[in-house]
Amino acid sequence: MRTVSTRLIQRRILVLLLIMLGGASLLGFRLGFLQLWNSAFFQTKALEQRIQRIPVEGLRGGIYDRNGLPLAISISAHTVFAIPSEVQDPEATAKTLAAILNLEEEFILKRLIKRSATEWLKKKVGDEEARQILALDLPGIGIIPTSTRIYPYGSVAPQVLGFVGIDNQGLEGLELYYDDFLRGTPGQTVFERDAHGRALEDGVRGFLPGERGGDLYLTLDIFLQRMAEEEVRRATQETGSRLGLIIITDPTNGEILATAIYPSYDIENFASYPASTRKNIAVTDTYEPGSTFKAVTAAIAVNEGVASLNSGFFDPGYIRVSGWNVRCWNRGGHGSQSFAETMQNSCNPYYAKLALDLGPERYYTGLTQFNLGYKTGIDFPGEMGGTLRAPSTNVPLVTWANIGFGQGLTVTPIQLIASFGAIANQGIYSVPHYVRELVTEEGSFPPDIPEQRQIISEEAADITAYVLRSAVEVGSGKRAEVPGYDVAGKTGTAQLVEHGRYSHSKMVTSFAGFAPKDDPKMAALLVLWEPQGAFYGGIIASPVFARLAEKVLPYLGVEPKTRGATVAQGRQVSVPDVGNLSVDEASAAADRAGFHVEVVGPGQRVIGQVPAPEARVDYGSVLYIYTDVDETQVSTEQPSPYGA
Repeated sequence: MRTVSTRLIQRRILVLLLIMLGGASLLGFRLGFLQLWNSAFFQTKALEQRIQRIPVEGLRGGIYDRNGLPLAISISAHTVFAIPSEVQDPEATAKTLAAILNLEEEFILKRLIKRSATEWLKKKVGDEEARQILALDLPGIGIIPTSTRIYPYGSVAPQVLGFVGIDNQGLEGLELYYDDFLRGTPGQTVFERDAHGRALEDGVRGFLPGERGGDLYLTLDIFLQRMAEEEVRRATQETGSRLGLIIITDPTNGEILATAIYPSYDIENFASYPASTRKNIAVTDTYEPGSTFKAVTAAIAVNEGVASLNSGFFDPGYIRVSGWNVRCWNRGGHGSQSFAETMQNSCNPYYAKLALDLGPERYYTGLTQFNLGYKTGIDFPGEMGGTLRAPSTNVPLVTWANIGFGQGLTVTPIQLIASFGAIANQGIYSVPHYVRELVTEEGSFPPDIPEQRQIISEEAADITAYVLRSAVEVGSGKRAEVPGYDVAGKTGTAQLVEHGRYSHSKMVTSFAGFAPKDDPKMAALLVLWEPQGAFYGGIIASPVFARLAEKVLPYLGVEPKTRGATVAQGRQVSVPDVGNLSVDEASAAADRAGFHVEVVGPGQRVIGQVPAPEARVDYGSVLYIYTDVDETQVSTEQPSPYGA
């Protein structure tokens, strides 16, 4: 048997000793590192294990109208909580609390016997209930301060304000959009507990209150809002419409003075209403605007030099585009018309022609200048940008023709009223917005809204406003006239799309306008979805605008003016009657009277003229003469007037 030498044994013992010393040194170093270098960290961790923190909400900021009247504010309330490990008699405690808090006894008992640090029992508890619970001094039951939302003036613009959840978090509307600003900073209640979760009598205790959130001061005016709410309710009910909307803005800066939607809902019982009723459809929903959109087409055409006050058009009742007959609402046509008369008569073929004369590229660029096809940037959640197809070989010309009179694209109501606001404000586009000022303890600041921009020339805006004024004064919108105020605006009646086709029974009726024309203080849009019976905008929408303007303009301090006689400018001449003459004979007669002649049409016989016979106009004006049409070029088929 081999004997291990003494020297080898000694070496092995030495190696083992060195290993033990190394391990001990490492353990000592680690212990020193933990005890000395990281002592503060582990002391904090140990304390955190013993500390129970219960969050305390910061008081939510208020929402006020432009006059400083409170629309939504928060007041103090209480939240009842339980520390299950400290509850001595869960059954008796649950029975007592159920009677005070108006809750199911079983609901409370389940929370009292849970193996958890804390359990919320009920939030938004009033002062009386809180006092009763505090007086009972129930073991394991506590109360912390919180808040609840109230509405001093009731449900004012509920679709705009939105509402908050049980934890005071914004769920919809401005409450959601500005939630971070309104909510404030939470605080906390702190106490030290033992291993069983019970509060230590001599342990750490503390209370850090939450910080109040900021306040919103809106552009809305509660008085104008009430006017709009009454008018939209009345209009919707009287016409049997499914849905109604009124928006009032200040066209000079984009401030939204009122947004009224009917049917509406009770903001304090929002859960009882369907989500569709709670939407701010002015921002979140799109529709085909119909003839109100002719104002935008006219503005772009004038701005691009395609149309002017001297322009004229002969309407036979249709215009032929890419094999389709785009028809006028007046099947017999309007005959000879001036530029202003095309707006007064709401002549579809003329605005289809303007779109074609502009061409897809130029027309599309003009439309995007009005922010169509894109979101406006309004300070509200869920905004839609509408639909506007970019020029391509896949978009037929007839689509652009249809867009010219407001079909074939979709817009939100807020996009349309912003477009009218730009026309009213000398071509300057303002992004619509609901908040005027954000206020904190440190001061106030405006909302982050894009700057105003010039999108059409001042001259183009003035000419468009002029023809919109004529549409109210003598045209389809005359029921919107308000004595003493020059109202400018346009009616609209559009077919709704169902299952990919235009409905022949469901319509959208509207009126968009502003007043007074030369110094606008208000712009407004009324939209009624699916009115029953008479559905034309000139019949049912125009009078609503008139009633609204009669109330709004005096409230805004606009004095009615006294009508005065207008004075003709320059030399005036009488327009000769050239009807039924040959083109050569008509041209000679016009030349003798001092007119420049422009012939429209391929025929040889005059069937219409603009200006009308015997009208008094400036010497040297253009006389448009419209000739007969070659009937062999006109199809007798009955295609859709709205394109392929």
